[in-house]
Amino acid sequence: MTGPGDVPPELLDRLRPICLGLPEAYEEPAWVGVRWRVRKRTFAHVLTVDPDHQMSYARAVGTDEPVCVLTFRSPVDEIQALVAGGHPFFKPGWGADVLGLVVDDGFDWDELAELLTESYCRLAPRKLVARVAPPASPGGSSR
Repeated sequence: MTGPGDVPPELLDRLRPICLGLPEAYEEPAWVGVRWRVRKRTFAHVLTVDPDHQMSYARAVGTDEPVCVLTFRSPVDEIQALVAGGHPFFKPGWGADVLGLVVDDGFDWDELAELLTESYCRLAPRKLVARVAPPASPGGSSR
């Protein structure tokens, strides 16, 4: 079984400011990889999928090679639209509002910040959501 060290440090360095910049968000080791939570509810989870150990993730991503993935919450209609567009999005086999993303070099980090903020807002109490500033996006939403 892999552990929190399986996620490339440079990826964690990019995710931490996004996730930990949200009110009362905190980071902790997950059963594998790292997760970010608010009030004991996970709004983001990153791990490197090793098909020998995380078979359900590997099947969902459609890979037999190690790959770094991030799962988070999103509205069902948005999940359908993003998954229909294909890579890097995928639908894990659990949770109607869970979306997966293969984290690779070509991903738009501004869009990811929006998606993670939205995931946080789906799970956080209203009083914390009220303190969240929407991510800045020049020219409007990228979605």
